[in-house]
Amino acid sequence: MTATPRTRDNRPILLLISALVIILDRLSKLWIVHHIRPGYAITIIPRVFRLTHVLNTGAAFSLFADSLSPLVVRNALIAFSVIAIIIVGILLWRTGRDLTLTGVALALILGGAIGNLYDRVHLSYVVDFLEVHIVHYHWPDFNVADSCIVIGACLLLLEILRPQPNE
Repeated sequence: MTATPRTRDNRPILLLISALVIILDRLSKLWIVHHIRPGYAITIIPRVFRLTHVLNTGAAFSLFADSLSPLVVRNALIAFSVIAIIIVGILLWRTGRDLTLTGVALALILGGAIGNLYDRVHLSYVVDFLEVHIVHYHWPDFNVADSCIVIGACLLLLEILRPQPNE
């Protein structure tokens, strides 16, 4: 009887990536909260990039922020986030034994989702602080967690569109 070689389990590395995202998100938001008053900004690159302090009670890009039922929106977003975190966590656990682009993408998404969920549960809003202008286009304010979610989603898309080798 021959033993099958064991591959190293990379899930701890992927969970570390998620933890780093959460830590970077929390530290950056804490810095903003302690250095910029809500509604104010610090210009970094004139007409291109500013650090702001926005209290986002809505979803991505402030969708539903002006809802007539803010508590319903908050609770729905919390429920959606918890479900998404569970699903991404299960996918990460299943695919994370090998270190792949998919695993890294899921780790980024998981960390970002937890980072924003923390704000939504503890503050009732998400702290956004990165404001970008490209020519006449103004990108809605976002944060580190949002960035990691988008980067993770783009990596998943690249993985899906990448030609798969014939086995």
